[in-house]
Amino acid sequence: MSTTLAPAPVPETRPTVLDRRTRVLALPEARWALAATIAFLLGLTLHLGGAPGWSYGPLYAVAYAAGGWEPALEGLRALRQKTLDVDLLMIVAALGAAAIGQVLDGALLIVIFATSGALEALATARTADSVRGLLDLAPTTATRLTDGDEETVPTAELAVGDVLLIRPGERVGADGTVLDGVSEADQASITGEPLPVVKRPGDEVFAGTLNGTGALRVRVERDPADSVIARIVTLVEEASRTKAPTQLFIEKVEQRYAVGVVAATIAVFAVPLVFGADLTAALLRAMTFMIVASPCAVVLATMPPLLSAIANAGRHGVLVKSAVAMERLGEIDTAALDKTGTLTEGAPEVTAVRPLPGSGLDEDALLALAAAAEHPSEHPLARAIVTAARTRGLRLAPAEEFTATPGRGVTAVVEGQAVAVGRTDGAGAGTDFAPGAEGATVVLVTLNGTPVGTLALTDRLRPAAPATTAALTALTGSAPVLLTGDHAPAAARVAQATGLTDVRAGLLPEDKVNAVRDLQLTGRKVLFVGDGVNDAPALAAAHSGVAMGRAGSDLALETADAVVVRDELTAVPAVVRLSRAARRLVVQNLVIAGVFITGLVAWDLIGHLPLPLGVAGHEGSTVLVGLNGLRLLRASAWRSGQVQDSRP
Repeated sequence: MSTTLAPAPVPETRPTVLDRRTRVLALPEARWALAATIAFLLGLTLHLGGAPGWSYGPLYAVAYAAGGWEPALEGLRALRQKTLDVDLLMIVAALGAAAIGQVLDGALLIVIFATSGALEALATARTADSVRGLLDLAPTTATRLTDGDEETVPTAELAVGDVLLIRPGERVGADGTVLDGVSEADQASITGEPLPVVKRPGDEVFAGTLNGTGALRVRVERDPADSVIARIVTLVEEASRTKAPTQLFIEKVEQRYAVGVVAATIAVFAVPLVFGADLTAALLRAMTFMIVASPCAVVLATMPPLLSAIANAGRHGVLVKSAVAMERLGEIDTAALDKTGTLTEGAPEVTAVRPLPGSGLDEDALLALAAAAEHPSEHPLARAIVTAARTRGLRLAPAEEFTATPGRGVTAVVEGQAVAVGRTDGAGAGTDFAPGAEGATVVLVTLNGTPVGTLALTDRLRPAAPATTAALTALTGSAPVLLTGDHAPAAARVAQATGLTDVRAGLLPEDKVNAVRDLQLTGRKVLFVGDGVNDAPALAAAHSGVAMGRAGSDLALETADAVVVRDELTAVPAVVRLSRAARRLVVQNLVIAGVFITGLVAWDLIGHLPLPLGVAGHEGSTVLVGLNGLRLLRASAWRSGQVQDSRP
């Protein structure tokens, strides 16, 4: 592979990028939730401050109306379709609470539901924004060659067989084959390869990838609507639609629960009337039943542990997007990992310096010579060589007569001697270096036309990668699968360093999706960890997706269920352990809430449960499960799931 592009960076021709990001308050769900929350907080302040009821009552009413009208409407629509959901039951329970004077409880329940709905709407909108924004990677126009003339045409009008001119620094307008020219293409957004790839006649290029310093003539092989970048958009949209919505535990039985509570409430009211009971007494008993049987405690049994886990993870640099996402993380039993930017840092480094026998150079002299020649270059490999020399404190002599040849390397005059640094052809020094170059990019250094040594460069492995893969193996019971678009030798090197055995290299985005789906068809719940645009479809298709945040693409960050903001790989198994701890607390809380509800309901049906005592028992169980769920806010909850870095 070439070690350089140009003496100076070539301005990149980018398409006009539109601001597609949906603003929070542009969503009606968010506006109504905000209005309900503000009204509730103002009313709560006055209520707790001992103000008269006429001052905070209207504020609570506003909270009820602003936060409750939409779920009430959806519930009524569901009712017209002969279904009954928990949302409508929550509204009825809130109104029932208000009817017997528990206005605060009802308003709090309304605000919780409104806020949850707003967060879900925002997550959906942001994902759609990123999918649409992905199309900005591809240029809107291309230069088409016709009978020796050039014309600028919209890329949407290109047809198979058209010949395009791709100038230095431009983005490729369509998938095609190189007819003429040599250059290097940055196709990390498609394949995940960390370094530019040499393109010669006969090689394939992808729409949206960035051309280097050489000019290329490319024949269009696919309609723009069928390009790889367009297929990525389609894959993400399809995976997001077909991914079965995971529900919180209580929601899995919401239909039966809601129907049961409503039917039981009607029975509690109607049966005594049939036997001559007083209307007021029957109504009071039924209302008490509605309050003690309402799922407030069950809702709080589920949410506080998950929300506490989300808050704790956030303090440690992991953004988990919802309670559903946090719950899903704890369910995974298989991990699949991207390589570039995930297990590795996505940046090359010099890993070996080998002077040839008889060259008269030691390692430092060889590295200084190569770095001096590469210093004017902006190529990633050139920067890595220069960085390695500076790390060793080496002096770099000035380079003169610098030239760069796309796909070959650089030449320069250093202290009166001709120095060339470029790719090896498998001859001479290249074969001597081969045993130490497996999975590495090897460059040959020549002095006055004579080979004097070689350098090996590899994508830097994250120090925490071995410990992280070991922790995920312990959590799931099987070693993670490595899914990468990079070439097989580089993947094998990373797999060997991290103890992985199932390695799948050279994958395009749809191949990664298929690999994830194949694993899930065997009954597994897959966690996929990645960072690039090419990882987004797999992140969407997986049971749970985690994106590395520092260099992650916008689409990957929006598609993933969780984002490792600080780019600490050890946070992945830590947040999985935290999720499992939250799920255990959810089960504990559901047992507590179930015992209280069962006891209070039995008391109301068999004996006579005073309304104040019923409310106290109901509220007591709610407070108890809420406090139990807050245990995951403690720092120790995160520390128990931490993984120690394995540093060389």
